[in-house]
Amino acid sequence: MITRQQKQIISFILLLVVMVLPMLAMADDGGTPDTGGELDPAVPIDGGLSLLVAAGVGYGAKKMKERKSKIITRNK
Repeated sequence: MITRQQKQIISFILLLVVMVLPMLAMADDGGTPDTGGELDPAVPIDGGLSLLVAAGVGYGAKKMKERKSKIITRNK
């Protein structure tokens, strides 16, 4: 059986891991040598973002269609 003190120690360790792990996982890209340390501002994000938006719209339409068909069959 775990005592109250052991639970507190485990909670403290988990809290410490949750707080420290993101700091360890952060990466610093100092840029490339040819740009003088500046990051490339021409990073394309439109292609992937457009696909995610289209997938979200499609998923939402599918869910609305399913909900509408449930309502129609329930009312019959």
